[in-house]
Amino acid sequence: MAGMLQIITYLLAFYLVVKGVEILQIGLASNREKRIGVIVIGVVTLLLCIGAAFVFTTMQDQQARSISSR
Repeated sequence: MAGMLQIITYLLAFYLVVKGVEILQIGLASNREKRIGVIVIGVVTLLLCIGAAFVFTTMQDQQARSISSR
């Protein structure tokens, strides 16, 4: 059961990173004169998505380790 939850968590982490990259690409493709704000939002979102993916993956791995040590 824990293996399936780990797989789902890894898929969530991958999805978060892909969505962060997508938001950054939208900012980079913008043709507005003042697009620096959109790019900054994209970079911040990407960093937050990568951080959240790392935290979720670490939490799930820690939970799986505690289950397997019982």
